[in-house]
Amino acid sequence: MKASDLKNMSVDDLAVKSSELTQELFNLRFQLHTGRLENTAKISAIKKDIARVNTVLNERRG
Repeated sequence: MKASDLKNMSVDDLAVKSSELTQELFNLRFQLHTGRLENTAKISAIKKDIARVNTVLNERRG
């Protein structure tokens, strides 16, 4: 996910995207601890996507 794509989204869409990514991160962490996660690099990629979304949200709000 690119920051330029996020800047074209509305604040409501960004909030929904943030909650979706947070839920996905939870699921990945759950899979990691149960031994079912094969690609552990997904966790860091999702964390970076969450940070990008939050950055754009903070820019718009403040």
